[in-house]
Amino acid sequence: MSYARHVRTVGLTALAALILSACASAGGGYAPPPPPPPPDGSGPVLRDWRTIITSYDRDRYGRVDAAWRLALEQARRQEGSGDLGSLGALLDPDAGVGGVTPPEGDYRCRTVKLGSQGGEGGLGYVVYGWFDCRIERTPAGLKFSKLTGSQRPSGLLFPENDREMVMLGSMALGSEPPANSYGQNSDRDMVVVLERIGSRRWRLVIPWPQYESNLDIIELVPN
Repeated sequence: MSYARHVRTVGLTALAALILSACASAGGGYAPPPPPPPPDGSGPVLRDWRTIITSYDRDRYGRVDAAWRLALEQARRQEGSGDLGSLGALLDPDAGVGGVTPPEGDYRCRTVKLGSQGGEGGLGYVVYGWFDCRIERTPAGLKFSKLTGSQRPSGLLFPENDREMVMLGSMALGSEPPANSYGQNSDRDMVVVLERIGSRRWRLVIPWPQYESNLDIIELVPN
């Protein structure tokens, strides 16, 4: 027998012995390893909001600074409803800090509308009372929903950086059922910026909303 053939024969014999040993240790039959468990929805969001957003909302998002400037100028100059002076960092465009991702669960939330689409003829601001909101985990990522009130936005939150998440959502009004998914009705679609502004305080900033104001803010405080 040649040397090469001898080496090949010895190698095959050793491999066969190894397979037989594994089968014997498994109770006489080879059992492949079990498949990995299915995803539980806790992984990262797989889609980028930039591939989903409409051109109209891309423009609104790109002009969020202009919405802040106009809305604050109107709020300070025109009459309004509620205690604007008590809101503190909520009205500071630069109040966002790191660690933006909010915990899942139920929240108290209130809406502050700044500026007037009616110009001088409208209220410069309105500070509403507290309602119920929720942030929950879905297979597509974190979802925000406002549960009570006459205007109830909801949408998916997309990670952007450590200080900002972007929400693409839709609005339900009055007694309507919960809002449809983003992109189903352009009159109800919205692009929103989520920021953390305190240890247990977040805000959703909605530039150029469809109704009434020029900038909406939804304050979020965990229950």
